[in-house]
Amino acid sequence: MKSRYTSLFMTVAVAVFMYLPIAVLITQSFNASKFGGSWKGFSLRWYEALFNDSSVIDAAVNTLIIAAAATVFSTVIGTCAAWALHKYKTSLQNVHYLLVYAPLVMPDILMGIGLLLLFVSMSVNLGLATVILAHITFCVSFVTFTVLARLQDFDFALIQAAQDLGAGSFRIFFKIILPLLLPGIAAGALMAFTLSMDDFVVTFFVGGPGSTTLPVKVYGMMKHGTPAVINALSVVFMALTLTVAVVGQILTHKKPKQEKLQWGKN
Repeated sequence: MKSRYTSLFMTVAVAVFMYLPIAVLITQSFNASKFGGSWKGFSLRWYEALFNDSSVIDAAVNTLIIAAAATVFSTVIGTCAAWALHKYKTSLQNVHYLLVYAPLVMPDILMGIGLLLLFVSMSVNLGLATVILAHITFCVSFVTFTVLARLQDFDFALIQAAQDLGAGSFRIFFKIILPLLLPGIAAGALMAFTLSMDDFVVTFFVGGPGSTTLPVKVYGMMKHGTPAVINALSVVFMALTLTVAVVGQILTHKKPKQEKLQWGKN
């Protein structure tokens, strides 16, 4: 009994420690006070000021462009890498696993510095293109391992059965492979999108003029901006990334109904 109450107390304490600052942030975003020292009434003035700030809108557009481009390319590359790693078993695959796994354990600051040195040595102008390439670099690993987890339940006998029934490669891909892997691919893509939107360290190093993203913008506003506007921006940004993360979790745990796939019908 004592152990159960201790466990409950620790759970509540950790939850409060993790989520109380977020609750305070959300509350202060509706506070009419400019600096949040005291409650001076409910107000939406900071959200209005936020959406009237053209620099924030530009940063949001850059963030969405970078995240969308990084998601598309990393999803395609990561899915192909996962398929190859799962299907082909050779001694060289250990090296491939290491290359894919490395960005997951490498500190962001090392990746940012390394990519910056690479772009500088190649005389590449820093901007949106370099940020997109950098985000693809670390997003590919997350997509690969997400799709690999989905492939653990993939039954390759279905492909052989479809081939025996006369289905071609094109039809097998769209009728069997894609429907079965789609939840994993979608979850990986949403994870890549979330990671790209949230990234600050790598973007800070490889970004250039005109490539400011929302995390970098928030950092700048913390030093020179209005604290109340930053609260409103943080709430909007948090709501967007949380929505994407929840959708990704739902798709990750969704099981395809293999028995409903029809191999002999269009």
